[in-house]
Formats: sequence, C-alpha cells, structure tokens
Amino acid sequence: MTRNEVYEQLNAVFRDVFDDESLTVADETTAADVEDWDSLTHITLIAAVEDAFDISFDMKTVVRLKCVGDMVDAILQEL
Repeated sequence: MTRNEVYEQLNAVFRDVFDDESLTVADETTAADVEDWDSLTHITLIAAVEDAFDISFDMKTVVRLKCVGDMVDAILQEL
C-alpha cells in the first residue's frame, strides 16, 4: 500500500470519526487542527484506524503519534 492509498483510507476514517465530510488531513495535521479532537476522541480514532487497516498499535507507538504523518508512518510499518 502506498502512502497516498493510506491517506485515502485514513481520510475516510477521520471523516467518519469526526462526522465531517469536508475533513482532509495531511502529514502536519495535529489534534489542535481538528475540531473536537480530544483525548477521548483520540482513543476512538486509534481504534477506528486499527479496524480500517486491520492492524494493532502497541501503546509505545500510540504515545509517539504527534501528528497524522506519524500515524501514516506507523500504519505503513504495520502493513
């Protein structure tokens, strides 16, 4: 899977979790950039990403995710 393919699927997950069809994320996107992205929603987002990509992050990986680019890197490592 390419980075662009990950982004296509990841954007769909973000749109679903945040209920915002216009939402598009990029490498530099952080929680501060997305309305309603708080710690509780973060847990929901991680679970949705794991389900969408059929992967499982360990807690060490989750803690290291500072931006969407980090998440994409982690997804590609797990695939």
